[in-house]
Amino acid sequence: MLVVENIDLYYGASQALKQVSLTAEKGEVTCILGRNGVGKSSLARAITGRHPVRSGNIVWEGKQIGGMGPADRARNGIAYVPQGREIFSQLTVLENLYTGYAPLKRRERKISSEIYDLFPVLKDMLRRRGGDLSGGQQQQLAIARALVTRPRLLVLDEPTEGIQPSIIKDIHNVISILRQQGEMAIVLVEQYFDFARELADSYAVMDRGEVLLSGRGKDMVEEEVRRHMTV
Repeated sequence: MLVVENIDLYYGASQALKQVSLTAEKGEVTCILGRNGVGKSSLARAITGRHPVRSGNIVWEGKQIGGMGPADRARNGIAYVPQGREIFSQLTVLENLYTGYAPLKRRERKISSEIYDLFPVLKDMLRRRGGDLSGGQQQQLAIARALVTRPRLLVLDEPTEGIQPSIIKDIHNVISILRQQGEMAIVLVEQYFDFARELADSYAVMDRGEVLLSGRGKDMVEEEVRRHMTV
């Protein structure tokens, strides 16, 4: 469904991605692993249109999307949960969820009951401001907001960062359920190795803006991957 081919990405004169290639299939979790500052988030931004690529191709459902902005990509079924969550702290939980309506046609603008099934804590907090939630609750809200858009590709940038273990387990379960439904491709950017290993159908390990290792999750050699994830 998603094919990233030999993309280069720059911030000014600094090259963040060098000839990076990646594929993500429907009904699977593709994990992007690596230390801080190696280009993982830059790849997520490239896929979602947050930052333009200098060269290479990004193909989604057979369509070249490299020239599309993030709004058009959202309308084409691509949802992004950014690192740091970026929820609206002064809006209520319900209002934050409503912002997920933006790429949808008017007749599609409703919140599925499945979202409250996946994140029952949010149903009890609909009138609370986003900024009053704990970090773990905000992360759940950020994922739920992305799911409101009815994505066919979900990109998650370090969803376990700064989150308590009980919420990490809940997020793991949600990702597993979404994969089992087989209706979307999931790209998971992560540096928490154990979390990623349990979910990865395929993986890519990055360092200095390049993909050094890639393969199927079942064939992952833990020692080899960990060597590229330790400081």
